[in-house]
Amino acid sequence: MAGVFSRLTSAGPGLRLLALAGAGSLATATGLLLCPERTTLTGWTLDQCIQTGVDNPGHPFIKTVLMVAGDETYEVFAELFDPVIQERHSGYDPRTMKHTTDLDATCTRAERQEVEHVVVDALSGLKGDLAGRYYRVSEMTEAEQQHLTDDHFLFDKPVSPLLTAAGDWPDAHEIWHNNEKSSLIWVNKENHMRVFSIEKGGNMKRVFERFCRALKEVER
Repeated sequence: MAGVFSRLTSAGPGLRLLALAGAGSLATATGLLLCPERTTLTGWTLDQCIQTGVDNPGHPFIKTVLMVAGDETYEVFAELFDPVIQERHSGYDPRTMKHTTDLDATCTRAERQEVEHVVVDALSGLKGDLAGRYYRVSEMTEAEQQHLTDDHFLFDKPVSPLLTAAGDWPDAHEIWHNNEKSSLIWVNKENHMRVFSIEKGGNMKRVFERFCRALKEVER
């Protein structure tokens, strides 16, 4: 018990984020910290949610949300997160207002491989000036790596813990470009898919039109 209250006291400005939703949220946080058995499926705790705010409290006069969410956090700790979300996002109620699609907090190796298969299938059907080839990073030769590096197409091997924690590098990571090297797609970098349209010169209209056309064709 004393350790929990010491934790709250030492947090100081770090728990300022709870003031966004009034004193009730601080009471809620206190209650949740007193119930350490309340965790998500993978063991994520409230202590982990507020750790970043405790370590980096920020400026005392700038209202900032200083907590993060793990898996299932918005459900398991809903009584704490909901009012903070409503205050931060001008009345958005996560209980009654839903986005068209949800962004998953994690991606498994199998899911990442499925993303690769879906994208490869879509890219293989491109025709005309969008026809091209793809490279699996795990199967690339040194010559291919050097070739794509010289063209500034190959993304660097990730070194940040944030990128390598669940990336399974280089499995299911892929690069595609069209034959004219004016369209480029990265698969399973930070995003499931990142699309580029590039060319030398100043014809922005043509670059944008090709970008839109590539997106339309891939989404068919």
